[in-house]
Amino acid sequence: MTHDPHSALLRAALDAAERGSHVFPLRPGSKVPALHGEKTCTGTGECTDGHLKWEQRATTDPDRIRAAWSRAPFNVGIATGPSGLLVVDLDTPEHKGSSDAPDGATTFGALCERAGHAVPTTYRTRTPSGGQHLYFTAPDGVRLPSTVEAIAASVDTRAWGGYVVAAGSITPAGPYEALCDPVAVALPEWLQTILQPAPKTSQAPSVAVTGQSRRYADTALANETWNVATAQVGEREAKLFRAARALGRFVAWGDLPRHVVEQALQEAGESTGLTAAECRSTLRSALNWSITHNQSRRDAA
Repeated sequence: MTHDPHSALLRAALDAAERGSHVFPLRPGSKVPALHGEKTCTGTGECTDGHLKWEQRATTDPDRIRAAWSRAPFNVGIATGPSGLLVVDLDTPEHKGSSDAPDGATTFGALCERAGHAVPTTYRTRTPSGGQHLYFTAPDGVRLPSTVEAIAASVDTRAWGGYVVAAGSITPAGPYEALCDPVAVALPEWLQTILQPAPKTSQAPSVAVTGQSRRYADTALANETWNVATAQVGEREAKLFRAARALGRFVAWGDLPRHVVEQALQEAGESTGLTAAECRSTLRSALNWSITHNQSRRDAA
């Protein structure tokens, strides 16, 4: 019996949709969306009321899926945000441009160990490069963003604003393959704590209250340092990460010197039993992310 890749890809799309995943077509043999862009949008069909991007056009409707996949052997994209998913992408170092760094599975395993938890058992797929995707159901009422190496080297996440290639899709490098039954478990709370963005300020201070802002930053530094220093086993890494995320904005705004934040949190983290290397790695990634995303006080408003 001859294998029909076109039918297999349609089946993969329908199977994902039956599990509640919102799917959209990727170019045949590719990871790139096959939908038209805003510049070439004709304003017709689904875009009659304005251009719809892939995240908005992803669907679970089997009729729409059959119609789309009847046109070509498209690979299958899953829009993680609308699907209520958060996918942890464990990459290989070669894919990130380094051959001697530990892979994503190793660094994620170390992160889980430091947090006092086993690597979660959930639906996972293998990518053509040898990496893995771990699927989790996202918490209700929380809009988690996609991240790039925010929690560890070679570990990205796909949630709102991101997508993953579904099992059954095929690229020149190889197929995406399911490694177990497609049952995703809930995102662990400790991992959600690391991924959830730091609370935003309700009002951006003006230049006239710079002194007040710096006093607020000093108070925040003291509070966050205390939170880290009093963290219990199983929550130390997460609290250190959250503290760095929260304080990074004050570094970006010039209210706190980076070395002061790093020294205070480094000492607090080590006092709980974390190693110096663990603290440095966590602080570096968390502060870099926070500084990048809080370049002005308006960003946090």
